[in-house]
Parts: sequence; structure tokens; C-alpha cells
Amino acid sequence: MILVTGGTGLVGSHLLYHLTLKNDVIRATYRTKSSLEKVKKVFSYYTSDTSLFDKIEWCKADITKVPDMILAFKSVNQVYHCAAFISFNPKDYIEMRKVNIHGTAIVVNLCIDAKVDKLCYVSSIAAVGDAKIGQEFIDETCEWNKELDNSGYSITKFGGEMEVWRASQEGVDVVIVNPGVILGSGFWDAGSGKLFSQVYHGFNYYTEGVTGFVSVQDVVKAMIQLVNSSIKNERFILVSENKTYKEVLFTIADAFGKKRPSVKIKKWQTELFWRFAWVVSKITGVTPLLSKYSARSAHTISKYSSKKIKEKLDFEFEDVQDSINRICGKFQQ
Repeated sequence: MILVTGGTGLVGSHLLYHLTLKNDVIRATYRTKSSLEKVKKVFSYYTSDTSLFDKIEWCKADITKVPDMILAFKSVNQVYHCAAFISFNPKDYIEMRKVNIHGTAIVVNLCIDAKVDKLCYVSSIAAVGDAKIGQEFIDETCEWNKELDNSGYSITKFGGEMEVWRASQEGVDVVIVNPGVILGSGFWDAGSGKLFSQVYHGFNYYTEGVTGFVSVQDVVKAMIQLVNSSIKNERFILVSENKTYKEVLFTIADAFGKKRPSVKIKKWQTELFWRFAWVVSKITGVTPLLSKYSARSAHTISKYSSKKIKEKLDFEFEDVQDSINRICGKFQQ
């Protein structure tokens, strides 16, 4: 039995589709019935065959509640841990710790108890350290520095990794993937999906910060290959290409046939705006449009290397432009 936690998220839903192509016994966790409709929508991007979705055994479970997860782990021998809380709002830090660290600890403990064959954990490039002096690209050897002013998301994903490494010391084979910004269809109101919806409806601003981008298809393909390989107790950065936000936004606009964003936002402007947004949120209680950390990342130049997985698995990534063209084609479906 294969278990997928966070089966209704971007990675989880696309992963489930690819798993159902070759496996008959799959269980996935979900929180609400309405979230299952998003998974069905993702499946519809691939096929009209509803029998694949029907293969999944859905288990309603809160990842932070042990009794729920005990039921989810019955007869499980492989685990893909995709569930996570993603936010750059400091107000969400406690909840992120609860989900990303405590929830992962529960998954790890149950993996150890069940003696599962392999655990695959979806981490993030946010949990990878900065490039070393004289090193252009960030790779798996770069150590995360707890002394830096890290975002709550970065801290909790690194904490989740520490729990997963604990599993590796207690007899469970593990692999960790650290994807860049994941581009994929089906979740247009959250994460990178907002890039597509905002540009489609007329977004006029851009920055020239650089980060790594990767398609969700490449992420799930790498996960499945790693779990089914002899590789164990290693982590892998998953980045197709390092791009500026400007390049990505322009490519999305071109794919939609929309006007390209034309107003460059400078660093000092985002510094002012996130502070203003913070004050407004304190007064109104509304989540700020921009946080200190998202403002900083918009201008940071961070380049990542996927050399390790390319060599280990002879892995080939899809070009970012091809990914964006495909995703934009799904936007109005």
C-alpha cells in the first residue's frame, strides 16, 4: 500500500495521478470533501478516465493528530509525505511548526513503527543553505544556517527534514526532494498558481530577483523514480532552470497573449510596501499582501544546481518555457 499525505495539494494531486497509472493500491489523506474536487480537476487535465481517480482510497486525516494518522498507515509500505503549510506571514509561524515539524514527526514515528520500505519527503529549496564563498550555484552540500534571518517557512521545512533524517537513523530508507518554485496547473489561487491568474487578469509589476523553477510533473517524476530506486538517505535539489521573476512573468504573459508587466519594482519600494502592509494588517487583521520575507525573495539572486539528480538518475528536466506554455493551456479548462 502506498500512502500520500497532502493528497489534495499541488504536488500530491499530480503525484496521485501518476501513481494510479501503475499502482492499484493507493491511499491519500485529505482534510475536506471540497478539496477532493480540486484533485478531480487535476486528473481531468490528464485524462477523461475517471477510473483512475476511483483507485484512490481516501482517508480523512489531520496530519497533526496521531489517531487519524494511525488509521492512514494501516498496511502501508511506501510513503510520500507531501502535506505542508506554506506561508511567509509571520502570524502563521506557530501553525507552520505544528504542521511542518510536529506533523512530520508523527509521520516519521509511524513510518518507523510500520517498518515502511521507503519514505519520500517533499521539502523545499528554502531549507537549503546559501552558496559557499566562490560558488555560483547552491547545491546539496550547502548547509542551512540557523543564525540567519530565516523565514518561518524555511525554519519549519528544515525542521521537518531533521525529523526525516531521524527516520533514516532508525531503519527507514528515506529520500528528500528540495524543489524550487513549482509550476503546475489546477491551483490558480495559491502559490505559483497566482502568477498565472494575476498575469492573465492584468498584472503590471515585476522584479528581477532570481530563483529556481521546476514543473510539478518533473517533481513527481523524480519522486517516483527515487522511491523505486536503490538510492536511500539522500536529498536532491529539483530545479529545471534559474530564472528572473521578470522572465517568468513575461513568458506567462506571452503564452496567454496578454500584455507583459511593464513596471519594474525596485528593492527600496518593496521594503517600504511590506512595512506599510504590516501596519495595515495590524490595524485591520487582514493578511498582508507582502511580507518581509516574500519582499526580500523578490530581489534575491539565488541560483540552484540539479546536477546531482541528473547524474544519479540520468534525469532530464522540462524547459521552463515548455512548462509554462502547457500550464497556460490548461488555465481556462
